[in-house]
This record gives sequence, C-alpha cells and structure tokens, in this order.
Amino acid sequence: MTTRRKFLTSAGVVGAGALAAPAVVKAQAPIKWRLQTYSGAPLGAHVILPQIEAFNKAANGEMEIELYYADQLVPTNELFRALQSGTLDAVQSDDATMASPVDISVFGGYFPFSTRYSLDLPVLFDRYGLNEVWAEAYGEVEGVEWLSAGAWDPCHIFTKEPINSLADMAGKRVFGVPTAGRFLARYGLIPVTVPWEDVEVAIQTGELDGVAWCGFTEAYEVGWADVCNYALLNNVTGAWCGSYFANSESWAKVPDHLKELFLVTIDQSHYYRQVWYWGGEADLRVNGKKMELTTIPQEEWNQVVKDAEEFWEELASISDRSAKVVQTFKDYNALMEKVGYPYRY
Repeated sequence: MTTRRKFLTSAGVVGAGALAAPAVVKAQAPIKWRLQTYSGAPLGAHVILPQIEAFNKAANGEMEIELYYADQLVPTNELFRALQSGTLDAVQSDDATMASPVDISVFGGYFPFSTRYSLDLPVLFDRYGLNEVWAEAYGEVEGVEWLSAGAWDPCHIFTKEPINSLADMAGKRVFGVPTAGRFLARYGLIPVTVPWEDVEVAIQTGELDGVAWCGFTEAYEVGWADVCNYALLNNVTGAWCGSYFANSESWAKVPDHLKELFLVTIDQSHYYRQVWYWGGEADLRVNGKKMELTTIPQEEWNQVVKDAEEFWEELASISDRSAKVVQTFKDYNALMEKVGYPYRY
C-alpha cells in the first residue's frame, strides 16, 4: 500500500530578518480503487498485473488500485452487481461471465466462429463500430461505465479423455464461458461452473472432465495442461472478448489525467496479451509435450460451423442491437474471406 504523502512548505525569510508565517499545504489522500478480475492469480500475472503495477507507479501517489483475483472479494458471476453497487470500483471480465444485464452480453467471452484471429476483435471494435455499440448498451445501465474491450486467446477444449469426433463430446463436463458452453451443449458437452481456483482439483477428482475456457497458452500457464491429457485442435472461435468496466461514481471522481493514464495502461495490457497469447499458442501446439493433440474430421466439423449460423440468428433475435452486432460479424467475415491471404486462408 502506498504511504500517504505529506507536504510541508516552510517559511522563507522576507527582508532583513523578517520571518514570514509558515504556509502549510495539507496532503490530499490518494484515490483508492478496488479492482477484481475474472482470472485467478497465475493467469492474472499476465492479463492484468503488469497493467496495474504500471498504473500505480505512473500515478505517482495520486491514485492506487488494489488488485483482486477471481472470487477473492465477490463470486465472478456477481461482479456486475458488486461494481454497480460500489463494492468494487472496477472490473476486468467478459460480459457474459460477469452476468451483465445488457442485451449484448452474450457476445462477451467466446461467440462461436465470430473471429479467426485475435487481431480480428480489436479491429471489429475500433473500425467496425462495436465500440459505439458497447458504449450505447452500457450507457443504458445505471452505475457502470464500459471502458474498453480487448482480445484474449482462442477457445480450445482440453480433456482427460480424447475427443476424436462430435460423439465423443457427449457427457463430458467442462468448465467454460457461458455463450460457448451454450452452443457446445447441442453436442452433449455439459457446461459446469466452479470457482476458478477449484478447476484443477475438480478435474483431478473427476468432478470435471476438462475445460472449454481458453487456449494452449493459458492451459499451460495455470496448470490445466498438467491434469488434462488431450487437446482438441478444432477451436470454437479465434479470440475471447473481454472488457474493463468502472463504477460510474468512482470514475467521475478520477481527474482527467488519471483517467487518461488508466486508459493508456489498458491499451498497453491489450497489446501485451496479443503478443503473449499469439506467441504462446504457436509454440505450445508444436513444442508442448503435456497433452496429445486430437482433431475432429473436417467433414464433421463443417457441420459445427454450419450450426453456428443458426446459433447466430438465435442471438440476433434478442434485440435490434444484438442483430446489429451479428450483422457486423457477418459483414466483417465476408470481407475477410474475399480479401484472402494473409487475412484468411
């Protein structure tokens, strides 16, 4: 914790021997925030800790953010309510996992086949209007400010027993994010929610059969590759969509220069994750030795891709704004297919 800074301006001598009255400047207490992330500590060391450390150092005692990991202050599915009530000043999570009461929350986390690569997601937000859509949606909710979205890793399925066909998914209990889990349930996969820190033990004890939560980089980093034997190469989508949020009152009390600093360090965090995940995925698929790689035949997987079209329409029917998001994904992916190499193969 940063020690409160004290400032004392002493008197100077005015004229010949005249002593001016001492002027005392009272220290202003630093702004204190509590931020909770969706991630546990091993993952948080990459996806948020460097950003918070950089911000606290650059804030130079004017503001300090206390970082809490998954479920440390409140359960992950209560993050939105805790943020709205002021129990938390800020949150890093995807919309679906934190149970955001907005129509576009289903697109947070993993929206099946919406992206091929992690760079697709920031382009969709910055160049295709999703920044404005998210800002509009959260602007209708009292007490919460949406600040920025970024990409994480692709979604793979890691299990104790192999998946070599769609039939092999049936009955497997996996820890995963809501939207992808809802989609994969049509093939018999059973989404199970447990506290993040309990996932590894739950796989060891048989409560879970695996995870559908992340990519190779994360599975190796947090220990799940140590308890899963197989990695399915067919991925559900190319990038996880996560965001930063702030409590409206807390955000309003932050001076503009510290707001800008926080947003700049968020951008730096987005960049760090792009590089960390992208490099890790490639290296671990080739050089990782902890899990055997399996593949569902392309003719079977083509059906999954086809089924996603129906799933997209189902989510588009939620609201006009949801339909706008789905259409944005359609337009973007159509362009990527037309432009070809190096955007699509």
